[in-house]
Amino acid sequence: MFSDPNKNIEQFHIDPGMSVADLGCGTGFYSFALSEAIGPSGTVYAVDVQKTLLDKLKLESENRGIKNIKFIWGDLDEVGGTKLRDHSVDRVVVANVMFQLEKIESFMIEVHRIINKKSGKLLLVEWSDSFGGLGPKPENIIKSDVARTMFEDGGFVFDRNIEAGDHHYGMIFKTT
Repeated sequence: MFSDPNKNIEQFHIDPGMSVADLGCGTGFYSFALSEAIGPSGTVYAVDVQKTLLDKLKLESENRGIKNIKFIWGDLDEVGGTKLRDHSVDRVVVANVMFQLEKIESFMIEVHRIINKKSGKLLLVEWSDSFGGLGPKPENIIKSDVARTMFEDGGFVFDRNIEAGDHHYGMIFKTT
């Protein structure tokens, strides 16, 4: 099984009405799945550096009648780059993004800045291998133990692993 955003989100325990940041939203698979999970009273902030991709996702969202996703052109490598307010989101999703980041320390600071300090959680889903030309090159894959250390060193507390598919791993972290 390839990584399924709906199954991964089910394991993350998203409640209706929550605010969730999908950092590095890419093609929007997680944003659209999160939109369903939080319902009309919640908000998904889909953040990506690729403006043309965001414009395409916004049009798709409008065509599907989805009103609870806000698309933000932002840079995850910069503190303040998500353009979100301090402590404004309940959950953060980071899926297939870590291998693309250049400034991990700035990224960690930004996630801490935007996430709710009392009850915030982060879902990390990342490639465990390079599969048939999909995903990162083998030398760019961040192994799960390295990713866990990165987030723990970045001030997060490991909560648990999730089953994220045959070619991915998943972890949930809490804020400190």
